[in-house]
This record gives sequence, C-alpha cells and structure tokens, in this order.
Amino acid sequence: MYAIIETGGKQYKVQAGDVLYIEKLNAAEGESVTFDRVLAVSKDNGLVTGTPVVSGATVTAKVEKHGKGAKIVVYKYKAKKNYRRKQGHRQPYTKVTIENIQA
Repeated sequence: MYAIIETGGKQYKVQAGDVLYIEKLNAAEGESVTFDRVLAVSKDNGLVTGTPVVSGATVTAKVEKHGKGAKIVVYKYKAKKNYRRKQGHRQPYTKVTIENIQA
C-alpha cells in the first residue's frame, strides 16, 4: 500500500517505513505530524485518486530531525564589467519517517 502526498509544494510517493527529506516543518523532533493532502492511495483493490485530494485519507509521520542541506554556491558574473557576486545557500529540511497510511 502506498500513497502520494503533497507537502512543501512537492509531491512524494510514500509507503510505511519510508524516510523522507522534505521542506522544513514547524514541528519539534520526535513529534508526530499528519499530512492530509493525499492525492492518491493504492489499496489492494486498486488505485483511488482524489479530485484533487482523497477525502478522509491521511498519512502519519514522525519527525526525526531538522537540518540544512549541502551548500550551493550562486555566482553572478558579467564579462568585462568587473561585476562579480558570490552567494551561498543551505536549504533547511525536515527528516520524517512514515508511520502509517489511513485510507
């Protein structure tokens, strides 16, 4: 059984026990979060899709930790104009473990 959820403007295919790195959530470590934006659920009798979400379906996950991703370097440059700008960025994330899918 799997589900497709939407969080942080992205869609994820999840199963029980999966570990995901998603956009940062406002939840403490060890806390349980519920995703109610379930777009599709695959059951034994087939796939149930929502319009746009499946009514009554939720996915429960446990927050493992918060962190920052690897640094990316943004470098702007214009030739022959002595224009150079260097900027770094580290995207914050939340690591979650999917506990169960209610459908």
